[in-house]
Amino acid sequence: MKIAWIGTGVMGKSMLLHLVHGGHSVSAYNRTKAKALDLAKDGVKVCDSIEECVSDAELVCTMVGYPKDVAEVYQKIFPSVQVGTILIDFTTSSPKLAQQLYKEAKNHGLDILDAPVSGGDSGAKAATLSIMVGGDKKIFETVTPVLSLLGNSLHYMGEAGSGQHTKACNQIAVAGAVAAMSEAIVYAEQNHLDVETMLEAIKGGAAGSWQIANTAPRVLRKDFAPGFYIHHFIKDMHIVQEEMAGKVDLPMLNTVCEMYEELAQTEGNNGTQALVHYYRTEK
Repeated sequence: MKIAWIGTGVMGKSMLLHLVHGGHSVSAYNRTKAKALDLAKDGVKVCDSIEECVSDAELVCTMVGYPKDVAEVYQKIFPSVQVGTILIDFTTSSPKLAQQLYKEAKNHGLDILDAPVSGGDSGAKAATLSIMVGGDKKIFETVTPVLSLLGNSLHYMGEAGSGQHTKACNQIAVAGAVAAMSEAIVYAEQNHLDVETMLEAIKGGAAGSWQIANTAPRVLRKDFAPGFYIHHFIKDMHIVQEEMAGKVDLPMLNTVCEMYEELAQTEGNNGTQALVHYYRTEK
């Protein structure tokens, strides 16, 4: 297929390259073009504008930062693509925005899926992402071969916005898991345990989690580079809070969000594993 890819950040670049290696013809656009130029060596056409990137695409994929970015990007995409083009937004964004974009896409003779992913930079590089999809099921089935190049856990969740709602559930669970991992590490440090041995002991039991297996080793290596940015995780938790306003309180998520907001004042560009620094800082 002719695929246009918008957003070549930590996740997007790896995902895009899987499509190239899968035999697709890919054009790319990134707001900061310099960050995408190295893709040219892999046969990717790096474009100067969104309009140029999507003009002859059969499939348009977006992976940007915030809901406002999603809204802005699609106002440029909708009038610039051919009728019948399929659009997939992989950004973790607002369910309400996903539903709005679905209606706008239909008005333009287009189909759109909200398809946020989970698995971080390591999952993007290994093509082992979990992909949660909302929109028309027949469109999901049409693009399943493409999605299969990006992840090994594909889930059709229902109507437009359902993918984003599912990712919200994912982020609630992640918030608790990262905090639990951080607290376990700090507890072990304070009580003079060998932290690596402790993690090895608990990861195969009831405490085992993706965070224990994948993120804790980064903490031990003092690797706080972003597999997933703190400021993006705060954005995700704010989306959850907005969706739950006036419904049910989520005290765990709210607490973790406050911790990250404090940490973000100095470490917003670090990865979520840097939450351990919150616990190590004297209050």
